[in-house]
Amino acid sequence: MTHLRLKGITKRFGSFIANDNINLSVAAGKIHAILGENGAGKTTLMNIISGIYQPDFGQIYLEEKLVNITSPQEAIKLGIGMIHQHFMLVPQLTVTENIILGKQKYWHLNLHKKHHEIAALSQAYRLEVEPTAKVENLPVGMQQRVEILKLLYRQAKLLILDEPTAVLTPLEVESLFTILRQLATAGNTILFISHKLEEVINLCDTVTVLQRGGIVATKITQETTPQQLANLMVGREVSLQLHKSPVLPRKTVLSVQELQVADERGAIAVWDVTFELRAGEILGIAGVDGNGQRELADAVAGMGSIRRGKIEFTHNSFPPVVGYIPEDRQKTGLVLQFSIAENLILKAFKKVPFSRHFLLQPQAIAKNAKSAMQEFDIRAVGIDVKASQLSGGNQQKVVLARELSGEPTLIVAMQPTRGLDVGATEAVQRRLLAERDRGAAILYISTELEEVMAMSDRIAVMYRGEFVGMLDAQRATVEEIGLLIGGGITRRSDAGRKFLS
Repeated sequence: MTHLRLKGITKRFGSFIANDNINLSVAAGKIHAILGENGAGKTTLMNIISGIYQPDFGQIYLEEKLVNITSPQEAIKLGIGMIHQHFMLVPQLTVTENIILGKQKYWHLNLHKKHHEIAALSQAYRLEVEPTAKVENLPVGMQQRVEILKLLYRQAKLLILDEPTAVLTPLEVESLFTILRQLATAGNTILFISHKLEEVINLCDTVTVLQRGGIVATKITQETTPQQLANLMVGREVSLQLHKSPVLPRKTVLSVQELQVADERGAIAVWDVTFELRAGEILGIAGVDGNGQRELADAVAGMGSIRRGKIEFTHNSFPPVVGYIPEDRQKTGLVLQFSIAENLILKAFKKVPFSRHFLLQPQAIAKNAKSAMQEFDIRAVGIDVKASQLSGGNQQKVVLARELSGEPTLIVAMQPTRGLDVGATEAVQRRLLAERDRGAAILYISTELEEVMAMSDRIAVMYRGEFVGMLDAQRATVEEIGLLIGGGITRRSDAGRKFLS
């Protein structure tokens, strides 16, 4: 039985065609993947199904009944729930309030009772989160859990998940997959959007590939391979293996000694971290999201609240040129209402050639933008397009182009490929490896263990704000790092301190 059928779905934004005559059928009780490059039209299509957008042309059928999904509220009534890649949460509200928002209609809420319900729900699905915590105080990984719980709480029959595993640990991913398989067996239909091709193969029954707004293929996942899917997505042969030159020992660029850093609430998030980073080297930081990585990155980039310790740059150039690719490109990396051209000069708009006699120079700014768009393959109709109108991959390329423009001595890359498709990921990683070969020192932070292992020369494992291991990337194993990531070996505990031998 067909649960969802799309017929001729077309959506335009001005002259840009986001979805072009989409015809798609999804069987009930199946997990169906939607793949495509950033900007291929995946999120637009999902936003149409979930009622955020309405199509210019075409029809949507649920269980062969024509429906008109005019709003997210209407979608919820029809049993459709969606987890967005960029969270749809109210930061000032608690976890419980966010989950029940729009669902609870009573004037007098028993929030205490609701807290217990949400706590029980989170424990049942192994997605533990504090129900009374405010969302604005939660790390990204915890916010993702809130989104998942919100969908589960609403008991949608058609579940749309947009990059749901981006911030989960391997164990949490497996737990989520178990849940999704159980939901599918019970008759729920799941649309699964992911850039992780192995996940798609392992979890999904069928997969549809979009390219430039149109469908190029629909396949049974067990009859295809990650390489074939990657090639279909990008429209060319894609290399899924990184080719990295041997590291050449060079001078130390960064020295961090006994560093303690506080988070936004004033609590210590980084405990006594010590390390050195050399020119031409990538030091990867592995760990579950929320273990102090963001606070460490902010501190090294000159933005953190340092309580104790030292950060010293030992390179000849002073002040050092630091490129910072932040964790959240939308909140921290870009000014969304500014154009591509304006975002590209945020760190240099007071300098020549972009400014002379305190006046901005439009020609120089435009020339810089056109050059960056070509070099970094930023896909947009022009340099004046607002950053908010770009796909996630193109937003990340704008950040990358700006932060690498001054040939930085040190690059702090925090989740540089989060939410990016296989082609954009390849482009970002190749560019960072080129910077490494140039002589830049790179601090590479990611929750994707395979990515850290592939990119790094050395790997530091972070757990509860500490470095609990420093490993040679070529010799380290997934099992060894996984044990450290999960807290199997620690230096500090609530009861006292234990030190690594």
